[in-house]
Amino acid sequence: MAMQATSKGTMPVVLLKEGGTETKGREAQKNNVAAAKIIAEIIHTSLGPRGMDKMLVDSLGDVTITNDGATILKEIDVQHPAAKMLVEISKTTDNEVGDGTTSAVVLAGALLEQAESLIDQNVHPTIVVDGYRKAGRKARKFLEDIAEKVEAGDKSVLTKVARTSMQTKLVRKDSAQLAEMVVKAVTSVSEADGDSRMVDIDDIKVEKKAGGSIKDSMVIKGIVLDKEIVHGGMPRRIEGARIALINTALEISKTETDAKINISNPQQLKSFLDEENRMLKTMVDKVIGSGANVVLCQKGVDDMAQHYLAKAGVVAVRRIKESDLAKLARATGARIVTNLDDLFEKDLGSAEVVEERKIEEDKWVFVEGCRHPKSVTVLLRGGSQRVVDEAERSVHDALMVVKDVIEKPQVVAGGGAPETYAASKLRTWAKSLEGREQLAAEKFADALETIPLTLAENAGMDPIDTITQLRSRQIKGEKWTGIDVMKGKISNMKTGDVIEPLAVKLQVASSATEAACMILRIDDVIATQKSAGGGGPPGGEDGGMGGMPGMGGMGGMPGMGGMPGM
Repeated sequence: MAMQATSKGTMPVVLLKEGGTETKGREAQKNNVAAAKIIAEIIHTSLGPRGMDKMLVDSLGDVTITNDGATILKEIDVQHPAAKMLVEISKTTDNEVGDGTTSAVVLAGALLEQAESLIDQNVHPTIVVDGYRKAGRKARKFLEDIAEKVEAGDKSVLTKVARTSMQTKLVRKDSAQLAEMVVKAVTSVSEADGDSRMVDIDDIKVEKKAGGSIKDSMVIKGIVLDKEIVHGGMPRRIEGARIALINTALEISKTETDAKINISNPQQLKSFLDEENRMLKTMVDKVIGSGANVVLCQKGVDDMAQHYLAKAGVVAVRRIKESDLAKLARATGARIVTNLDDLFEKDLGSAEVVEERKIEEDKWVFVEGCRHPKSVTVLLRGGSQRVVDEAERSVHDALMVVKDVIEKPQVVAGGGAPETYAASKLRTWAKSLEGREQLAAEKFADALETIPLTLAENAGMDPIDTITQLRSRQIKGEKWTGIDVMKGKISNMKTGDVIEPLAVKLQVASSATEAACMILRIDDVIATQKSAGGGGPPGGEDGGMGGMPGMGGMGGMPGMGGMPGM
């Protein structure tokens, strides 16, 4: 296994540790490109409204059904190092702009496939990379040129963008209703920041519960807590709620040091317990004294404290997540209090209603009707757990694209129109390049056309006829001509209301180019193995499985006898 290199003499030089492997040059490149292409192939059938879904079953037997590129790649746990880069670009695209994860991977795969044909013609990879980088910059510029400015608060545009994002998902028949919910949620948490607007997606809480159907989903101007009211004697509904948010426990804290109390007679025990009750009562009195009638606590609430609160008709909910507490503070305008001595009326938040409702078999607390909610909840329902999970992923993408348009109010049409436009412009521009970079730029244009091509394929249209028709209409200057997948024909996507944020297109183009260039520049893959006996079970090498490289000749290894399932 040891790698040997022979110098001028006959002395072999051992470079790598035993078990190391090296693939060089063309071999390494072919291997990396092949791995990236396989990833793109897995994903490309799920692009577009007619794309198929993937069913992913993990080691525990949990099933995920989705066509969200980032989710698919996250779940399949890719091992190949080059393929991992494609997983990374889908992840960054998801975090940055939320949509276009599938497109980014498909485009990166196409760029690598096109590059392979050039490298086969002996074009040096560095030249291909340079050509790609220039073409990538140019393509982004062309996309910016055709983008149209919109008003950040234009609800009709935002709704179209949200619907377009959901057209490709499982929830598409309900996309009209969900899109309206998404726009309502995002616009209510968006804040002016100078001339532009800012949206923090964390202010929108997405809760999901199987049961009912997607039509039963709703936006709640406030927060839904998946907890129940702690005590049976408390009211189940309070109107005109004054809310105290507390992140300290309403119980007697144990001392930090080990303390002992020696009690010699029953009288002392009684006075000790009375004292504890008195302390709890004082705590509760402070809360009631502030005028609060709802207490939301991050930590525990003692049984005795619950009793006193219930007597005063105050609703309490305990063990609320810290992130939810922060959202509650934004929604109700309350201040989170750590020390009860600091709790005054001005620290309370307000809501029209705090109510415990039964959803399926769980009881949840709804805090709604907040005056200026800077934090809202989208409650998703659906026929089964799988449906709700996929609805949640679709809503996340939709929330992100609406946020993209609010923060950068420029849009392009969908359906592969902007890619085809950029490709035709790139071909013209490529002719101005000298040398072999020209070939690379042309290949970049071909790769861009993979997006409309794949859309057409997934819709069952003839890819060759479609792409030739598309090109001719684009050259005539119909820049919004794309593939109307639902009708299975080529038409103007702008009038068809298929609209996407420019930010998504730019992110897809740049991340795909970067990933492709990175993979193309690799000409040597050196893998080292861990040394023997390292990460194995106790008992080292005799224990049998001790991380031995290569596992050479299993027969003669001590300790391998009769292992089940070998």
